[in-house]
Amino acid sequence: MLLPLLPLVRWSAVLAICLVASETRADAGTNPRANPRTNPRADYLLHCSGCHLADGRGAPPEVPTLIAALGPIVASQEGRDYIVRVPGASQTPLTDEQLAQVMNWVLTNFNADTLGTNFRPLTGNEVGKARRRVLADPVRYRKTLWPEYD
Repeated sequence: MLLPLLPLVRWSAVLAICLVASETRADAGTNPRANPRTNPRADYLLHCSGCHLADGRGAPPEVPTLIAALGPIVASQEGRDYIVRVPGASQTPLTDEQLAQVMNWVLTNFNADTLGTNFRPLTGNEVGKARRRVLADPVRYRKTLWPEYD
């Protein structure tokens, strides 16, 4: 008797997921990016966890871990630029401000113990400037920036 209801239950679940996902974006309107209401954790799960997994683990050596490793990297401007220039980050459909919030979430949730005392969160403006400079060979650049990783 429940078998005919199964497709309805599936579509209801899909609709619920879509509604939750859209809730983390903007209020209804003609420009969904005009007034973003972001949820950095949800954006991380949607746009980053495919490679770095939900808990920040990567698949070394190809995909670096995001856990307790980024503090020393973001201590330099080159490192701050690098983490938003890697293709998986720079090519997301997130706005510059949303990507900055995701990266700050990653840094404060997965790397809090490795961040320097002078750490300052990334800004949308900073992310936008970095994203405009395409990183053609992220692995080679990573080796120069983060030699102890490889």
